[in-house]
Amino acid sequence: MERLHPDEIAIDVDLVRGLVEQSFPHLASEPVLRSLASGSSNSIYRLGNTLAVRLPRQPGGGATIRKEARWLHQLAPQLPTRIPHVLGLGAPGLGYPEDWSITTWGEGHEPRRRLRGPQSVATGRDLARFITTLRDAPIPPEAISDPALRSYRGEPLQAFDTEFRDLVDECRSLDLDLDLDHALRLWDDAVSAASRLPPLSTWYHGDLLAENLLLDGNSGLSAVLDFGGLAIGNPLVDLVVAWDLLDQDGLAAFRVALAIGDDEWTAARGWALFLSLMTFPYYRTSMPGRCAARLALARFVLAHGVQDRA
Repeated sequence: MERLHPDEIAIDVDLVRGLVEQSFPHLASEPVLRSLASGSSNSIYRLGNTLAVRLPRQPGGGATIRKEARWLHQLAPQLPTRIPHVLGLGAPGLGYPEDWSITTWGEGHEPRRRLRGPQSVATGRDLARFITTLRDAPIPPEAISDPALRSYRGEPLQAFDTEFRDLVDECRSLDLDLDLDHALRLWDDAVSAASRLPPLSTWYHGDLLAENLLLDGNSGLSAVLDFGGLAIGNPLVDLVVAWDLLDQDGLAAFRVALAIGDDEWTAARGWALFLSLMTFPYYRTSMPGRCAARLALARFVLAHGVQDRA
C-alpha cells in the first residue's frame, strides 16, 4: 500500500482477509482485492462482487467509520441518489487498531475527466437535487449534539482568511503555473460575499468532489460515495463539486437548479480555491493524481472568475 501520511497504518490484502474472517466469518470465503478507489482517508478493498471493505489509513480514523454507520441508514431513504449502505462494523484486531466497515459496492463508473455537453447538464441537475435534498433532511436532536458531526468545512469561509494567504505563499514556491495573485483577488471577493450571508446550519456531505461520485452512462449521477466528511453546519463547501466536474453549461444548469444568489456562488468559489490550494503542499509527492485534479479545479475557477464577475 502506498504511504500517504507520516502515521500511515500498514494494511494489505492478508490483513483485510484476516479481519473479515475474524469479524464476519460468513464472508471469509469471498475474494479480497485492493481497489483503485482507495482515497487519502481510507483504504478500499473489494470483497466479492458486491461489497467493499473500508479501513482508515490513520489512527483515529475509526471515528468517521462509526459516524457513517450511525447516520447513513437514516439519510439514505431521504436522498434521491444511491449512497453506500453500511452492512457492519469490524473490530480492531491482528494489530490493526481501528474500527472498519463493510459496505455495499456502488455501481457506476468514476468520472475521469470534466464532463461535457448534455451529460454535464444532466449531472449538474442531479447534483443540485442531491444537495438540496440533503440540506432539507431533518436534523435529529441527537445529531445536533454529536461532536462527530462538526467540521471546519462547515464554518464561515472568512474564518480561514489567514490560512488561505499562508497557503498562497507556500504554493508560490511549488511551480504550479497558477495565477496566485488572481486567486487572492477572487478569495477577497469570496470572503466579502461570505460575510454577507446569513448563518445556515444543515446537513452537508463535506467532501463532494468528482472522486467521490459514480456516473451512470451518459444519463447523470449514479451514486455519491464516502460520507466520512458528513457534518452539520454551513453547506457551502458542497458546491465545490460544480467547478470540479462540470463544464460551463453544466455549471449554469447546476446554479439555476439550486437558485443560488451571487453571494452564495462567489463564496462557494472561494471554497473551491481553498480546497485546491491546501492539497498541493501535503500531497504533492504522495498523490500526484489528486494534485493534478485539484490543479485543474483551481485553473477552472480562475478562468471563470472573471466571467462570473463581468
